[in-house]
Amino acid sequence: MTEKVNMNHVDMDKWLTENNITEIECLVPDLTGVARGKILPREKFSTDRAMRLPEAVFGMTVTGESPEGHEGYDRVFGFTDKDMVLIPDPTTLRVVPWAVDPTAQVIMDCVDHQGKPVDFAPRNVLRRVTSLYKDLGWTPIVAPELEFYLLERNTDPDIALSPPVGRSGRKETSRQLYSIDAVNEFDPLFEDIYDYCDLMGLELDTLIHEFGAGQMEINFLHDEPMLLADKTFFFKRTLREVAMRHGMYATFMAKPMQNEPGSAMHIHQSVVDAQGQNIFSKPDGSASPIFFHYIAGLQKYLPAAMALLAPYVNSYRRIVRNGAAPINIEWGYDNRTVGIRVPISEPSARRVENRVVGADANPYLAMAVTLACGYLGIVEKLKPTDVTTGSAYASDYQLPRGLSEALRELENAKALHQVLGKDFIDVYLAVKDAEHDEFMRVISPWEREHLLMHV
Repeated sequence: MTEKVNMNHVDMDKWLTENNITEIECLVPDLTGVARGKILPREKFSTDRAMRLPEAVFGMTVTGESPEGHEGYDRVFGFTDKDMVLIPDPTTLRVVPWAVDPTAQVIMDCVDHQGKPVDFAPRNVLRRVTSLYKDLGWTPIVAPELEFYLLERNTDPDIALSPPVGRSGRKETSRQLYSIDAVNEFDPLFEDIYDYCDLMGLELDTLIHEFGAGQMEINFLHDEPMLLADKTFFFKRTLREVAMRHGMYATFMAKPMQNEPGSAMHIHQSVVDAQGQNIFSKPDGSASPIFFHYIAGLQKYLPAAMALLAPYVNSYRRIVRNGAAPINIEWGYDNRTVGIRVPISEPSARRVENRVVGADANPYLAMAVTLACGYLGIVEKLKPTDVTTGSAYASDYQLPRGLSEALRELENAKALHQVLGKDFIDVYLAVKDAEHDEFMRVISPWEREHLLMHV
């Protein structure tokens, strides 16, 4: 099957017919990045485009609970459990490569019954932020680098996770950074990944082995944020499916194994004008004032953005000293110890890399909030701190140490509320507060081991 994703609604029906599609998965990325939605036969999809889904799918914790009784949640959702209307985005239409029968998948946009975008849908949050750049005649460009672990199947959550067995019949027991042979241990899986992603038009760039045992990184080619967020959403879903078909798990948890490094989603970002020129560079090739404003915006607002960039209690197990992840908002040139890295590049490719984002972050929200931080830096004409030339790992913590602290920082960051939308912020805070309360009811093995007989 060939992919033609740049199409309108008329082209969509033609594409479905040409590819003999019998079933369509209508996907709605929720706050966690999980695919909600409906599966419809082709005939039903073509005759009933205005599908409905309860708004409350955006008001659930990762365990499926809802924070009813929370003031922000009740204000936004009310008590009637209203429906929203789902509209297919034709540009996201793709095959489901692993399906037995010819099946398509398409991401749905969410609007109310008057056609107004639902403010707390993640795609609409990202669209809201990028429209602020469009109003200035600019287009943000991003390129995510997504880390993940391959794991041995494990159906018991009380047992620690471990790397899978490769073609050699052995597990990795040492770190194999950038090892080609270590990647080749899982050749059959990655051959399927590349084949499936090629069918889906995901345009993967490079694959490398990262620090951890069984830890890999996939890079995407740069493009506009919505396109890359969609591709990341599709890739996560595809990788998990392919891994299970090869007898293993794939996880984007920020910290799945206690003695291994965490997984990040580094986001490279730049901004181009209407002529396609990078506004981070002046005509003479030197860095522009806007470039430094953007960095300063990240420095000022990233601590409050962490509730979106590190959205779970597990996320903060990655943000620890000497854990191969940044613990502060220092910036530097070609310096991987800082939170905000500026890679060495030609003036036309001058960009900023946000290194604090976890692999567990919702790609739509992660891209929206990091672009929001940079935007605020530009409009407020902020100035960054002095550049860091040494290791920032020894510097003080400048990021929240846990989810509860991060949520309070987000709650107080009124400028981010304005850019991201108050309804979205209220829903997000309510969901994450409820999620944190759920976690606090759980007693961990560490507590049983060290406190049971000693306190």
